[in-house]
Amino acid sequence: MEPMLIVLLAVLVLGGATAAFLVSTRRRRGPELEPPGRTATLPRPGPTATPAAGTDLADADLADADLADVDLVEPPGEAPPAEPEVIAPVRPSFRDRLARARSTFSGYVGSILGRDRIDEETWDDLEEALIRADVGVGPASELLDSVRARVKEEGLADGAQLVEAVKTEMKARLAVADRTLAATEGATDVWLFVGVNGVGKTTTIGKVAKREAEVGRTIVMAAGDTFRAAAAEQLTTWAERAGCDIVRGAEGADPSSIIYDAIERAAARGADLVLADTAGRLHTKSNLMEELRKVKRVASKPPGTVSETLLVLDATTGQNGLQQARQFTDAVDVTGVVLTKLDGSAKGGIVFAIQSDLGIPVKLVGLGETADDLVPFDPDEFVDALFSE
Repeated sequence: MEPMLIVLLAVLVLGGATAAFLVSTRRRRGPELEPPGRTATLPRPGPTATPAAGTDLADADLADADLADVDLVEPPGEAPPAEPEVIAPVRPSFRDRLARARSTFSGYVGSILGRDRIDEETWDDLEEALIRADVGVGPASELLDSVRARVKEEGLADGAQLVEAVKTEMKARLAVADRTLAATEGATDVWLFVGVNGVGKTTTIGKVAKREAEVGRTIVMAAGDTFRAAAAEQLTTWAERAGCDIVRGAEGADPSSIIYDAIERAAARGADLVLADTAGRLHTKSNLMEELRKVKRVASKPPGTVSETLLVLDATTGQNGLQQARQFTDAVDVTGVVLTKLDGSAKGGIVFAIQSDLGIPVKLVGLGETADDLVPFDPDEFVDALFSE
């Protein structure tokens, strides 16, 4: 019996020691953490929820908390994204964009400005400057005849006064024309774009579409240049950019029928304007001009009204552009000129030649490659830019 009694006492002693050890360890660890899924949200700070000073929230006893009375704390919401700043396109400056034309002209003008008297050499240098700028021999002579009369009448004596007189005369001659793009109230306006291939005609139509759409006009484009394979695809791309409708046909199809279909669609949908591309090259020049006459006749039938026939010219071609203007004017009665690539030309005087020789106003000019670089022609700003140093 004694051995068994000894074993029993040993077991009791060992069990007591183990229990004491576990109690000691539990006290050192603090309260057990809640198992996952039973977390509580602390009440919002307030008069009744603020713990006493010195209280450690990690040691707070939440076992008896009434979770029904606990306010759920909403996570702070993200601030709404800032509205992107809308930056209005900056209208290109004639002075900044006419660097090449100005550089051709400025050498002569600079030498004239420094002269203290006006002699025949001064007149010769001025005439050469105008001709080099592609004003043309005839328009330059007419301009200088008027300036000579002004110099005599007003008693102008030096080069600076002469240059100012030339600028004033050029502005006066360019200011006589109406440069607005015509619109006919109560009708479906049609603007025909004519010109030889390579001058930027189709691109110009796309830029005009974007410009007119931005002022609230609804537009249908007509891909009437069916003789150039890429013309319809190019115009379709511009129509997508401007949010416009487009009518196109198969390659080699009758341009007149495509343009008339576009006019009927515009009338049916209440669109304001039809912008019609036309062919720039056929087998012979006479065929091209006859085709354009037919296009204009068809486009003028109700419900359409051809309110503008715009000739697109490349400013870099200079006097060749003037010859093109004569041919197209004879065929379709051009109402205005769109002069492209003026920023890349050393022959800005072609603007003056077109209006002086043919009486056709330049209505829009391209001063760069983007749609916003096609701007209304401002004669005063143009002349000032041409003469600036």
